[in-house]
Amino acid sequence: MIEDNDDITQPDTKRIRVGTSANSSSDLYLDTINRHMLDFDFEKVCSVSLSNLNVYACLVCGKYFQGRGRQSHAYFHSLHEDHHVFINLHTLKVYVLPDGYEVKDPSLNDIRYVLHPTFTKEQVANLDQNIRQSYDLNNKKYLPGFVGLNNVKANDYVNVIIQALAHIPPLRDYFILQNLETRSQLVQRFSTLVRKIWNPKAFKGQVSPHELLQEIVNASNKKFKLSEQSDPLEFLSWFLNTLHKDLGGIKKQNSSIIHRIFQGEVKVEEQSLITKENADEEDRLLFDVDREISVKKFPFLFLTLDLPAPPLFKDEVEKNIIPQVALTTILAKYDGRAAHESAGTLKRFQLTRLPNYIIFHIKRFTKNNWSEEKNPTIVNFPIKNIDMSEYLENPDGEKFDTHYDLIANICHEGKPGKGNGIYKVHVQHRGKDQWYQIQDLIVEEINAQMIFLSESYIQVTSKFNYILFVQEILIIKSFYFYLF
Repeated sequence: MIEDNDDITQPDTKRIRVGTSANSSSDLYLDTINRHMLDFDFEKVCSVSLSNLNVYACLVCGKYFQGRGRQSHAYFHSLHEDHHVFINLHTLKVYVLPDGYEVKDPSLNDIRYVLHPTFTKEQVANLDQNIRQSYDLNNKKYLPGFVGLNNVKANDYVNVIIQALAHIPPLRDYFILQNLETRSQLVQRFSTLVRKIWNPKAFKGQVSPHELLQEIVNASNKKFKLSEQSDPLEFLSWFLNTLHKDLGGIKKQNSSIIHRIFQGEVKVEEQSLITKENADEEDRLLFDVDREISVKKFPFLFLTLDLPAPPLFKDEVEKNIIPQVALTTILAKYDGRAAHESAGTLKRFQLTRLPNYIIFHIKRFTKNNWSEEKNPTIVNFPIKNIDMSEYLENPDGEKFDTHYDLIANICHEGKPGKGNGIYKVHVQHRGKDQWYQIQDLIVEEINAQMIFLSESYIQVTSKFNYILFVQEILIIKSFYFYLF
């Protein structure tokens, strides 16, 4: 193992030089730094030894090397390539090689910030209201929080989930503000990626999720890969449960930020199905009150909504008609009255506790022994004020506690099956009241009405903020009072 001061025989490794003028900056080789070559999104491993221990980045060409002593790869690189300025990717200290002295110069702060963005509580509190665009090194505009993610090979299914989670305020704020250095690599890399997505001082207007993707492959034992498209819902379920566990969460309610945000509870009533002679479909799906009905309650992180089977049209004209269904229709599954048959058992569901954020899974894909099929039914849903009181066993009487607004919508385009379609995500800028459609690196504004036309697969809704609603009304009233 090569230590940070791995060449103890070198007498000047402890020296520190502070640049205060143009001449001193030139003496420290700071004028050779090429920010256009710096990309800190990739996994921090030595380009020669592939070790992740004590890694430095050359600030001239951007390559990573292990160590900085006389026998290190960075030392030889400085001699052979005449590149002299290196930053430790962990400590953020900058050194000049081969001399080996540390440099402290204010002009390096922007590089340190890009490598490890930090935010104050006040800055985080204002993220959703920020409408100021930033500029990258090429003087191109970008809006912090609404930047594209590279599709390394086939990781669009990960990108849409990361974008959705990065726009859930309490989750985003937690991973930006908390010190997570003692947590797992998965937690740390997700935290770093969220910070970079919201970074207002980035060198480029997009982010590569490469570091997080590599850890996802490792942590999932290659269940989820970079080179093979997977189901976003399967990934979301694994990712949330793994983050919960890695943050010290247990089965106990509210034991991690994940459960505090997403965990609700559903009551499931079951009864074995006995087929009655001459019974029609409606009678067949009725619970027999004279027989035992088992009642259990289960926690959930997302709710699955079943789509009705698409009609089989025979008329050539009607083949062009796209089937549609209202969100309230498929939500009726959880009203505590509708019965459903499953494997010879009658079941009915009702929500007993609503989380602050509800994730809806619209069951669009089905698999059989030969292929995967996709239901193209369009779901008609309101963007604001989704009332969940009808599906709650004991509404608490608070008028807005059961109302939700859409904050993220993940949709699928194309044919079913791995690699046959693409995933996109719609997220809202609450300060501008503007929706954006993000597909990997492509970020574009979208009219809210266009979201309804997408084949929604996963939706994230937020509990209606009554206090914020009242504040907005008061602002509007005061504005009109000022005008008239």
